Amino acid sequence: RGKGEPGRAPGTGAAPQRGRNAGARFPAPAGPAAVQSPAPAASPSNRPPEEAGVAERAVYCSVRIAAMVLKVFFPSCCSSAESGILIGRWISEQNSAVILAVVHFPFIPVQVKQYLSEVERVTKVSVSVLGSWSNSKQEKEKSLSEFLEDLGTIFSHEPWIQISKEGDSKFWSCSTLQKHSNNPKEEEIILVYYDQRKVMLSHLHPSLATDPKADDASKLSAIFDTVAKSKILFMTDRYDDGPIKLTHWQSDGVEASIIVELMKQASVPACMLLTFLLSLISGICRSRVLKFWPLSFLWSKLSICEQLGHRLQHLQVISSNKKAQNQTQLMRKANIFVSLLIDVALGILLMSWLYRKNRIGHLADTLIPVADHVAEELQDLLQWLMGAPAGLKMNRALDQVLGRFFLYHIHLWISYIHLMSPFIEMILWYVGLSACLGLTVALCILSDIIALLTFHIYCFYVYGARLYCLKICGLSSLWRLFRGKKWNVLRQRVDSCSYDLDQLFIGTLLFTILLFLLPTTALYYLVFTLLRLLVVVVQGLIHLLVDLIDSLPLYAIILRLCRSYRLAAGVKFRVLEQQDGKPLRLLMQINPLSYGSVVQTYRLPTYSCYPRDSWTSLCKKLFLGELIYPWKHKGEKQD
Repeated sequence: RGKGEPGRAPGTGAAPQRGRNAGARFPAPAGPAAVQSPAPAASPSNRPPEEAGVAERAVYCSVRIAAMVLKVFFPSCCSSAESGILIGRWISEQNSAVILAVVHFPFIPVQVKQYLSEVERVTKVSVSVLGSWSNSKQEKEKSLSEFLEDLGTIFSHEPWIQISKEGDSKFWSCSTLQKHSNNPKEEEIILVYYDQRKVMLSHLHPSLATDPKADDASKLSAIFDTVAKSKILFMTDRYDDGPIKLTHWQSDGVEASIIVELMKQASVPACMLLTFLLSLISGICRSRVLKFWPLSFLWSKLSICEQLGHRLQHLQVISSNKKAQNQTQLMRKANIFVSLLIDVALGILLMSWLYRKNRIGHLADTLIPVADHVAEELQDLLQWLMGAPAGLKMNRALDQVLGRFFLYHIHLWISYIHLMSPFIEMILWYVGLSACLGLTVALCILSDIIALLTFHIYCFYVYGARLYCLKICGLSSLWRLFRGKKWNVLRQRVDSCSYDLDQLFIGTLLFTILLFLLPTTALYYLVFTLLRLLVVVVQGLIHLLVDLIDSLPLYAIILRLCRSYRLAAGVKFRVLEQQDGKPLRLLMQINPLSYGSVVQTYRLPTYSCYPRDSWTSLCKKLFLGELIYPWKHKGEKQD
C-alpha cells in the first residue's frame, strides 16, 4: 500500500526487524479464529539468513491465532476521525470486537445509550460502547486520553478497549482495561483494518465444495452480518444537527444514497402499471380459447410460444412489488432485468440492420432460389438412390416405389413454396418487427421458420423411420419364433412357446422377405436420418444460443468484473506493521468469487424443452428406428 493507506504512516511497510511477511494466501472462506498472522515471533538472531530479504516484502502469512488473542476489527475510514468513543458489537464466542463507528464530542451519555438501544431494537444487533478512540495530534490533547479512560466507568463494558493514534509515530497503541475483574489477564491484541463499505455491500458466499473449515466460515459470516445489519446506524453522521455525531464509511456519501432512494420511489408506479398489463396478458393466455386442439398443439410445439411464455414469467418476477427476502432473490431479479435489457437491445440492433438498405426484400428474393436449389439436390439424391447407389444391388421394385413416393412429396413442397412466394416478403417484414421483443424471440422465430422450410425432410425421415422400425420389429419377433419364444405383453418379458409346423413355415417365409427387403429400406432410412440430424443440429445451435442468453447471469458477471468485492468467497489478511509491545496490524481484504462459481451460483433456469438423451440412448434409438423429436416436454412420453 502507498502513503494514502488509512492508519499507516508513510515510509517503508512492515518493520523488517520483527515478523515474517512471506507465506501463503489465506484459504477462503475462513473466520477470524483462523486469521493469518506472522510466524511465531523470532528475533533476527534466530531467523534463517535466506529469509532476511523476504521479510521486507508485504505479503500474506498463515499461522492460526491462539484462542486467547483479542481481535479488534477497526474500519479504515475511522483512522483519521477525531477523538471519541467506539461503538460496535462484542462477539464473546470469538473474543472479537467489531467497531462500527466513532462518536465524537460533545455528547451526553444518556442520549448515546438511548440511541444505541433504538439501533439494537431495529437491527436486532447488540450494539454497545466498546471503548475509546484517541487521535492525539498535539501535546495539549494528552489530557483527553485520561478523560477517555474515565468513560469506562459510565459505559461499563468488559474489556474496555483503548485505541490511540499518535501523530509522530507510525504505530498505534491498543490496550484493554478490566476494572471489574479480580485476575485481569494481559491479552495479545490484533488490530484488523477492514473496508466498512465493501464489507457492508458484499455478500459472503458459502463454499461450493465441502469445506472442513465450516466453523471458521460461520465466524467470518458473523463479522459480515454485523456490518450489513447496521445500516440504520450509518444514517447519522458528523454533519447532522442532532446530539450525536458519528464517523463511518457513509459520512461523505449520503447524497448518492438519497438519489438511489428517489429512483426506487419513482419506479413503484411503473412496476404497478407493468404488473397490471402482465396480469391481463396472462389471463388471455390462460383462457379456454387457447386450450383447443390446434392452438394448444402449436403453443406446445413452436419455439416462439415457449420463449414468449418464458419471458412473460421473467417480466412477472421483476415487476412484482414484493420485496426480495434474501440476497439470492435480489440477484435473481437483477440478473433477469439485465438479461431482458441486453436481449431487447440486441433485438433492436438486429431489427435496425434488417430494415436498413431493404435487406428484407433481398432476403425474400434469395429465399425462393435457395428453396428451389435444395429441391433439385433432393431430386438428384433420390434419382441416385433409385439406381445403384455406391454399387449396391437394391430391390428394384421397392426402390422404385419409395423413390417415386418421395419425389411426389418434393413436387408438392415446391408447389407449396411457389404458392407462398408472393407473401414471403410481407411475412419476413412482420417477423422482423418481432425482434423488438428481444434477440431470443427472433432466434426462436428463425428456428420455427427452418422447421417449416424443412418440413418435407421431416416427412421423409418419419416415413423411412416407420418403415425401417416396422421391419426391425418384425425380424426380432420372427427371430424369437425360431427359438421357440414369444413376447409376453402382460408381463413385459420373453416366455417360452411351442409353435406348430405351419406357423414355423409362414414365419420362415416372412423372415426371408423382410430380411432381403431390409437393405433397401435401411439405405433410405440412413440418408434421410442424416438429413434430419443436420436440421436438428442447426436448430440445436440456435436454441443453445437462446438458452445461453436466457440463463447467463449477466448482472452477476458485470458485478464480478466491476465490483468484485460484492461477491465474496472469503477473506485474506495482509500484515501491515508489527513491533514488540505494539499490536499486530493486519489489513482484511475480500477474496472475490471466481467467474465459474458466479455462473454456477447465479445461473438462471430455462424452459429446457429439448431432450437430454445420452449418446448410448441416442444411438440405440437410431439403430431401432425410433423417432428423434426436436422437443420433449416434461411429463410427455416419448413416441
